[in-house]
Amino acid sequence: MSQTTEGCLGASLPGNKMSAFLEQFFMSNLDREEADGSRPTPVCIWGTHGIGKTEIALNFARQRGWKVAYCAPAQFEEMGDLHGMPFKIDPDPNVHGDERTVYMPPDWVPKEEGPGLLILDDINRADDRILRGVMQLLQHFEMFSWSIPKKWQIIATANPDTGAYSVTPMDDAMLTRMMHVSMAFDAKAWAAWALEAGIDQRGVDFVLTYPETVTGKRTTPRTLTQFFKQIAPIKDLRASLDHVSVLAASALDIETATAFHAFIEESLASLPSTQDILSAKKPEDFLKSLSALSKPGEAKRVDLLSTISTRITIELGRKNAEIPKSASANLVALLLSDVLPGDLRFSLHRDLSGLVTAPVPGAKTAEAVCKNADVAKLILKSM
Repeated sequence: MSQTTEGCLGASLPGNKMSAFLEQFFMSNLDREEADGSRPTPVCIWGTHGIGKTEIALNFARQRGWKVAYCAPAQFEEMGDLHGMPFKIDPDPNVHGDERTVYMPPDWVPKEEGPGLLILDDINRADDRILRGVMQLLQHFEMFSWSIPKKWQIIATANPDTGAYSVTPMDDAMLTRMMHVSMAFDAKAWAAWALEAGIDQRGVDFVLTYPETVTGKRTTPRTLTQFFKQIAPIKDLRASLDHVSVLAASALDIETATAFHAFIEESLASLPSTQDILSAKKPEDFLKSLSALSKPGEAKRVDLLSTISTRITIELGRKNAEIPKSASANLVALLLSDVLPGDLRFSLHRDLSGLVTAPVPGAKTAEAVCKNADVAKLILKSM
């Protein structure tokens, strides 16, 4: 667990750990509601722009088939946008005085029983009056004019109050109506999501190789995803380098765009794919290309070898991965080769060991590699 970003509240978690936290938090809420009827405590995810706060909430609901209701309080101009529009009911036109005013709930208000998530996106970008009006919703899951059905949970997102964002401060009375957690960027966690989401592998390789270029200014996980989608149809990035550079500069910080330009110029975008390594008929086929990453007399490109190692671990841990039968033998050959420096060999073996008991397609492959006697001897020797 990393330190909390300035202006954010709660523990700071990368995307994969955030998903695990939400799973435990929401399911515990549902269990309590089922047991005693108590409404759950909302949770607020804090983080910088473009880091994926809203997306992680949407993905959580999609993966479980939950209903989703979305609301951006910053779009509200008056309390009527929150309460709904009033209209008069006259049960008996012949009776004077039985008329009453009721409210038609806004369209975003959930109507059916859950499970479901009500997302209050960028909650602290709303005006102060709107924030005060939301307080009852956060505590009681209702307004005076409508209520949220059973088995719904509320999740809010917020940007840090550091002066860098146009946000409305939330006082303690409002903050204490929610649990709080902060989202942090982690290159490996993002890469696992990106590969699962079909993001261009060349872009994923770039982020894994140069994670420091994700500045959190113009270069965010969101802008990187937008950029990588733009370059995905371009088969030869080097041949279209001028166009790619324009796209990069339009979406990313100049430092990141420059780094990506260099990444392409040095032909680093043609790294051996994970499947090239796992499904190779002979280990020599990929070991030769990996050896080529280091020119004679020069130091090994540990950054690139680390990227490839990370990609292998991510692929074995993907839920829908198809692992070829040759994978374990090829990984044993990789670990026994002199291509990997000692610390990277140890790191890859440690990551594979972590997959052995995990419910993932690559668990058996990882177990076979870790149980290999020659690999075990080499790892022990390097300790």
